[in-house]
Amino acid sequence: MPENSPPSPSGPTFASRLARAWLGRGLQARLLWPLSLLFGLLAAARRAMYALHLRRSIRLPVPVVVVGNIFVGGTGKTPLTIWLVQALRRAGYTPGVVSRGYGSRGAVQTPRAVIIGGDPALYGDEPLLIAEQAHCPVMVGRRRVDAARALLQVHPGIDVIISDDGLQHYALARDIEIVLSDSRGVGNGWLLPAGPLREPVGRRRDFTVVNLSGGAPGADAGPNEIGMTIAGDDAWQLRDPGCRRPLRDFAADTDPGAPQLHTRIAAAAGIGNPVRFFDTLRQAGLRFSELPLPDHYRFSENPFAGLDADTILITAKDAVKCRTIESIRNDQRIWVVPVTAHLDGPLAEQIVEKLRERPTA
Repeated sequence: MPENSPPSPSGPTFASRLARAWLGRGLQARLLWPLSLLFGLLAAARRAMYALHLRRSIRLPVPVVVVGNIFVGGTGKTPLTIWLVQALRRAGYTPGVVSRGYGSRGAVQTPRAVIIGGDPALYGDEPLLIAEQAHCPVMVGRRRVDAARALLQVHPGIDVIISDDGLQHYALARDIEIVLSDSRGVGNGWLLPAGPLREPVGRRRDFTVVNLSGGAPGADAGPNEIGMTIAGDDAWQLRDPGCRRPLRDFAADTDPGAPQLHTRIAAAAGIGNPVRFFDTLRQAGLRFSELPLPDHYRFSENPFAGLDADTILITAKDAVKCRTIESIRNDQRIWVVPVTAHLDGPLAEQIVEKLRERPTA
């Protein structure tokens, strides 16, 4: 079937138009440029207050690794965090994760432990996905310091904490910073709101990881950068998680020379960069219509009810919310495509080496 891009349930948003403007230095970006200067001054003043000890960064008794980005929106932090948890566990560590819980119902003022199989409205979709796929303790809270302390209190055996998307939260002292970017690079190179950057391009970091998924064919990481790709190999049915199929089988469904099981396939993604999920499916040989949804889409309206498709492929991040809605959970057309991060080079070994250099508390 020909590929097309139906509008999301909310239609084009101001945020999506702004994201497109951030990739260039057109009129809209130039009009906002003076505000980006003000944003930069405020951000620099905040960093200086911590550097001059006018504000206190709290150091925990265990090392802290921060995974974040300076480019707003999705760059692949959740798959990278899951990969890091698993890599540290293989190296003999007992990791735990803290997160702000973005996407939860209201701000999580008091730290809250994520319960596997729980309600994503209580924790946010990404923390719940991390807990379920990485099989590690996860604590969410508006203040990451409080969340980290609560995590250590409940799980005293944890010997390293990963802060998910906490690069700009300087109140939590960190031992290692990992900055993640993707094929969009730094956009137009300007700070918010004229550009997509939370901090200047040259801000310090220990490691730079570049998500090459969805980029130009043959794209590679630059000097001092570590390449990452995200891929999915199979899918499981939302209504019956025990029912699984290799992703290549769905590609055969759209092959004119193969038996036709599900000829009309749609792919939906409520993530920061839906194009990356669609590219992952294309690389597996699938042909489908696209349904991009807003990031952290709550599914208060069922976007699949009137969708003309025999099979609907969704992300694991969306699945943790869809499974709580009966009308969606029982839709036999819906299949979930989990993805896994693959990194080039010895990043895990380099992180372990830095962790071992940390003085004991």
